[in-house]
This record gives sequence, C-alpha cells and structure tokens, in this order.
Amino acid sequence: MNVKKSISIPLRNIKIEDKFWSKYVKLVHEVVIPYQWEVINDRIPGAEPSHAIKNFRIAAGLEQGEFYGLVFQDTDLAKWLEAVAYRLETHPDSELEKLADEAIELIANAQQPDGYLNTYYTIKEPGKRWTNLRECHELYTAGHMIEAAVAYYMSTGKRKLLDAMCRFADHIDNVFGTDPCKIRGYDGHQEIELALIKLYKITGEEKYLKLSKYFLDERGKEPYYFDIESEKRGNTVHFQGFVMYNRKYAQTHLPVREQTTIEGHAVRAVYMLTAMADVAGLIGDEELLTACHKLWNSIVTKRMYITGGIGSMAFGESFSFDYDLPNDTMYTETCASIGLIFFAQRMLEIEPNSNYADEMERALYNNVLAGIAQDGKSFFYVNPLEILPEACEKNATYKHVKPVRQKWFACACCPPNIARLLSSLGQYIYTVIENTIFTHLYIESSTKIETIGSQVTLKQKTNYPWDGKITLTVFIKEEKEITVAVRIPGWCKKYCLKLNGMDIDTEIVSGYAMIKRTWSNGDSIELILDMPVELMKANPAIRNNIGKVTIQRGPLIYCLEEIDNGSNLSGISIPFCNEFTEEYDEKLFGGAIVIRGEAFRIDVSTWDDQLYSTIEVNEMPTFLKAIPYYMWGNRKSGEMAVWIRQR
Repeated sequence: MNVKKSISIPLRNIKIEDKFWSKYVKLVHEVVIPYQWEVINDRIPGAEPSHAIKNFRIAAGLEQGEFYGLVFQDTDLAKWLEAVAYRLETHPDSELEKLADEAIELIANAQQPDGYLNTYYTIKEPGKRWTNLRECHELYTAGHMIEAAVAYYMSTGKRKLLDAMCRFADHIDNVFGTDPCKIRGYDGHQEIELALIKLYKITGEEKYLKLSKYFLDERGKEPYYFDIESEKRGNTVHFQGFVMYNRKYAQTHLPVREQTTIEGHAVRAVYMLTAMADVAGLIGDEELLTACHKLWNSIVTKRMYITGGIGSMAFGESFSFDYDLPNDTMYTETCASIGLIFFAQRMLEIEPNSNYADEMERALYNNVLAGIAQDGKSFFYVNPLEILPEACEKNATYKHVKPVRQKWFACACCPPNIARLLSSLGQYIYTVIENTIFTHLYIESSTKIETIGSQVTLKQKTNYPWDGKITLTVFIKEEKEITVAVRIPGWCKKYCLKLNGMDIDTEIVSGYAMIKRTWSNGDSIELILDMPVELMKANPAIRNNIGKVTIQRGPLIYCLEEIDNGSNLSGISIPFCNEFTEEYDEKLFGGAIVIRGEAFRIDVSTWDDQLYSTIEVNEMPTFLKAIPYYMWGNRKSGEMAVWIRQR
C-alpha cells in the first residue's frame, strides 16, 4: 500500500466567512457553548440535569456528595472543552479561555495518582475499575478527554490537560495488552482508538499508535473477552434490563478485518471505522483499508438514509439489514452522522475520492444540521423522515421520536458533538496531499496553506448551497506548479469550469477536476454547478418508499411541514411531470430557498365516518411548499414528511 501523507491545515489558518455557515459558527460560539456550560453546571431550568462539573468537584475532594448521571457523564465536560478549544483557535477569547483553564484545573485535581481519571469509578465504585468494559464506557470516556486535551493544546499551547491525558494513556497502556500480566480486553463503545491516534500525532509517541491498533485487532477475537469479564464479576450488569449485548451490537462478532457488513450500534461502528482508517493510513495496512472499503460500501449503498442518517432501528440504536430504512420509526442519531463525517474525512486523507466528500456533505447539510434548533438551544437526538406528533405521544413504538427538539438529554452525547463539529468545520474543507490541494466542501473562506513549498492562500467565494457558483482565487508568494482539485458533486449532472475567465476542460480523477499548472498570484478558478430541483427515488428494495419521491436541490433534501401544507401529509401526491418554482424566502430563519409546485390531495370529505369502503378515492389539485429538511420543527409542532407519494 503506497500511502501519500495528507498534510493537515491548522484550524487557525482557516477563516470561514460564509453567509450560510457563519451563522452556525456564530451560534455555536455565542449561544451553544455558553448554554452548554450552564447545562453542565445544572443552571438551565427545565433541562435534564448534567451534574458533570459537580461530579468532578466531588472526585477532586472539593465538596461532598454522590455521583449523579450516566457512567460516561464526564464526556459532557470533555466535549464542551473540545468545542471551546476549536473556538479559541479561530476566535481567541480570554474570558472563555479562563473558564476552560479552571475546568482543566478541576479535571487535573480529580485525576488519581496513577493517572486514572473517571469520576464514576472514583466516587461510586473505586474498587471496580476495568471490570465491566462491555457496558461502562471507561475507555470511551477516556477517549473523549484525550481528544479535548489534544485540541486544547493545539489551540492554546497549554500542556496541563495534555500532560494529564498522557499520564492517563500511559496508565491504559500499562493495563491493556497481550502480556500475561495485562487485561486482554477492549471497550464496549469504541472511541479510545481514534483518540489515541490524535495523541500519537501530537506527541510522536509510538506506543499510542500501537495501543490503538491493539484495541482494533483484539476486537472480536476468541476467546470472547466480554464473556470472560462477565464471568469474573459474577455476570452482574450495570444497565438492568439492557439485553442488547450480542456480539454484533458492539462490532465484536468478527475481527474487524473480517467484517464485511456494517452491524450493530451505529455510533460505535463509525467511531471504530474512523480509527481503522487512521491506522490503515498511518502504517500502510492494506488489509485494514480493504475492510474500511467494504464497510463504507455497506453503509452508503444499502443502509443509509438520503439525509445521511444511519441507524435504522431504535433497538440498540443500530443498523438492521440491507434496505431496511423505515421513515418514522428510524433512529438516525445525530452522533452517528457526525461519526460518518469523521470516517469520510479520514478516508479522504488516504485516498481523495468524491464519494467520501459527497456523503460527508450529505450528512453535514441534512442530518447533522437538523439536530440543532435555529436558536441553538434545543436538539434532536433522533432525526426521523416522517413525523405524526400524535403517534409520538400515544404510540409506544414511537416513544424515541420527538416532534420538537429537547433542551437537553440524560444521555447528552449529541449536543456537544454538534458543537465540536461546527467549531472545527474548517478542518473538513480541504486536504493537502503532496502538491495537490483537494477542495471537498464549498464554504466561503480564506485558507492559508504553508506546507507545499510556497505559501498559498486560497480564497473561496460562494453562496452555496443556494447557488452553485464557486470562485477559488489563488494567492501565492512565488510562482509554483501545484494542482488544485475541485470536487464535482455526485448530484451534479452539468457543470462549467473556468480558469481566469476562460473555459477549460480538465481531467476528472475520482470525482475531482484536477487543475495542474504553474500558478501566479491572483489566478482564479470558477466552478458553476447546475442545481435544478430534482425528484429523487429510492431503490425499489427499500419497501417503505416504493411509489414515493423526495425533493432535492443541490446537497439539500427538502420536506413538507404541516404549517405550510396542512395536515395529513400522507394524502399529498406529486405529479410525475412537475414544474417547480424556487423562491428565496428571507424571513425563513435568515433566508432559504423554498420550493413550490403543483400537487394533489386525497379528498376525504366523502368518507364520513367510514373506516373502510369501496368508494373511489378522489384527489383534488393543490399546491405544496417544501423547505430544507434541516429546518424542520423550528416553527411549531406538526406533521413532517420527506418522502411523498408520486401520482
């Protein structure tokens, strides 16, 4: 395997100035991060308590009390710190940094002399460390704290948290491994694996890379570790009544290199795949990369929603089977789409291919953005494609589905995950491999690249996703031959490419237009992507969507809401040949293109109180209004539908 090293661009070198995304970046900075700080300090009336800060204070001996929350409650603070780190790298803020430093001091005080850190076990079960890896998320929690430490060091240069996490990682390295004196186990919820890679990259310590690889390679081997540890603790369980610990649930049914279909808990799966791609790229492991390819294809060709959501069943927050993609009982956890973005980014670092960037874009613009309210103060854990509020209230099958976003959750993984992703958004726009700059996302920004022999600044100007015109201007200190690769999205059937105002025809490699030349200061590329309204159909094997279509424009999936189209959305149908009109609505949360068109609605007036009848179903002409899916649920509770009957 010939691995070409991808060069990362420091987040501080990327300045986002995008009309669409700057709103979200600002929202995270000014609303979400402060709001979540108040939440983890239990100061938001009506929100689910977090107790995260108080747990650390108790573990540090600063106050008395009992542990509260889930066994992985520490991650509320870890992910908040990671989001803060990205915020500080792009927008220095002395007051916020002081707050973070105080939180880090608290974490350091709670760390045990041998490097161990976990407030649940420190406070509640100090003698039972590492005895229930299947359920209790010790390594998962450690991984999130390591990620926060790496991000904070890269942002501020401060080592306090990084040094603490190196001590913790050293402790983990001393505990786990194949030596007879060590635990030959791994965590039930993957996360430590990808965190150790980040720690390796920042410290250069080879043992962290080896430990990550160990955790991956040990997974799924015989004898089965989770059975061994369960027997040792007398088969006790942490989560009573939790019966989902079959091998597929935690991706332990086979060694990771032998897995060919994506199975089990969706978040665990994509976190694992992120680490697999990391390790494969770093050590040139062809077998591990082949497994990544197979599992990527299993997701995106058979088990992913058109919004980029993954995880089709609430039971186990899991994948089910090929083409099983129900619209109303689905799970599609926000975190799972974020994990899919992580995985896609790592694959792009190994082998730039627009398929990875297309799905990264799909998940980002649709499922992830739907997870946060337009005011930044409420969130979706589950992201359905069809909502009937009464069913959510009265039918237990839908108890996991909410028609409105929630202020917080007992298991609060999604809100801080959104914050850390959006705070680090600049990291996903480009990758640099040797002398080629790959453009993956179209976000108006200015990016300084200093690693290709001559300092290059790329200025990207666009009104994407509302407009398909993108301009890239190259500012370079010394003329140099480099390649600028621009992605031609898979949804785009027609495009135009210009260089300094002149049409060009260039080679397309793996979905990227490769523009190789000796660049002069001020040279510009203009890419114009045709962005018509299209009716998308699902593979006929997806039984829920036979005879239905959904509206797509560019990277955005659209939906109908009751507030615009009345109730009983399932009674609306779209003509096969339909001409849509696009309208920019400035009043819709800062502006968005809405789509209008002719439709038909079932006439229910002749049915009276009949439940079943032989009468002919009549349809009346009507008009529909569709809004971007990510915006749904921000006005009032009501029905919502992505897939619509085709007439």
